[in-house]
Amino acid sequence: MRIAVGLSGGVDSSVAALLLAEAGHGVTGVFMKTRSGPAGPSGRRGGCFGRDEAEDIRAASAVCERLGIELRIIDCARGFEEIVLRDLRAGYLAGTTPNPCVRCNPLVKFGLLPEAARRAGLLFDRFATGHYARIAYDPSLVRFLLKRAADARKDQSYFLYRLGQPQLATALFPLGDLLKAKVREIARKERLPVHDRKESQDFYPGDPADLFGRDALAGDIVDREGRVLGRHRGVWRYTVGQRKGLGIAHPVPLYVLGIDAAANRLVVGPESETHRRSVVVGDTVWGPFEALAAPAEVRVKLRSTGRLVRATVSPLEEGRARIDLAEPVSSAAPGQSAVLYDGDTVLGGGVIVSAA
Repeated sequence: MRIAVGLSGGVDSSVAALLLAEAGHGVTGVFMKTRSGPAGPSGRRGGCFGRDEAEDIRAASAVCERLGIELRIIDCARGFEEIVLRDLRAGYLAGTTPNPCVRCNPLVKFGLLPEAARRAGLLFDRFATGHYARIAYDPSLVRFLLKRAADARKDQSYFLYRLGQPQLATALFPLGDLLKAKVREIARKERLPVHDRKESQDFYPGDPADLFGRDALAGDIVDREGRVLGRHRGVWRYTVGQRKGLGIAHPVPLYVLGIDAAANRLVVGPESETHRRSVVVGDTVWGPFEALAAPAEVRVKLRSTGRLVRATVSPLEEGRARIDLAEPVSSAAPGQSAVLYDGDTVLGGGVIVSAA
């Protein structure tokens, strides 16, 4: 097959390209350019937007040269700004905690990027990335299913749960059955120039003020009774469940319980008050079926780094659902996604609207 591989300059996408090329496919590397202005903080590694983009292009080019394949650089900066960054800024300024990767994957990385590559004249049958996840076709459902990766510690199905059927039908995840240690071993053995490159971490590792293009507006930190306990440095610097960085001397550790963006204040309290037994999600999407018809027993993850918890999901009106947790879970943040699983299969999920 002719396969376009989304290359980031990191080891995972590079090994994905290597494996596909070794399998005899016609592989072309595709680099998604997300910046129209200066590169990210020099020498710093972040996510799609926080990185030193020029350095990543050099790394991807070196990998393509080693593999003997072409590299196409596709400028997605304008779409990335309109689709991901504007939504991110609006969410944080409204007091929620959006996950930019959850939005970027279906709309940009598996949407705008392959579409723009085709418009640029690149012909390919499948689009592959270095994500740790798996895809399986269920003939009884006549649907493609997204599944967790073999490496549970690296599984990225949480970030991919919004991929639709057309995207799953043409996507490839060559690393889905591999452990991360094996991927590193392959990269070293095949002398890929990025074999020892550090992994990206945060979406943007610089000062958040640079991302938002404005200085933070300081405000009060209060408890549930409204008593002022301290001052914050801008509400979009914090998220529900956060403990570090509050700068408050208190007899017990305090956590962010809520963000009141309209009043420009943080509400804090002890760890016990962060626990929630249910959440309501909106903008739901589903994998094995078009819509949730009846309550179902599931496992749910409320954050990308969170643990899987048993729960019952029930349909509500207007594309929403209620998730009742079998045990209390801390730090359910509005704006984050709740992703639902049946074993290793991603059932679907939605964006957290409220928690109780």
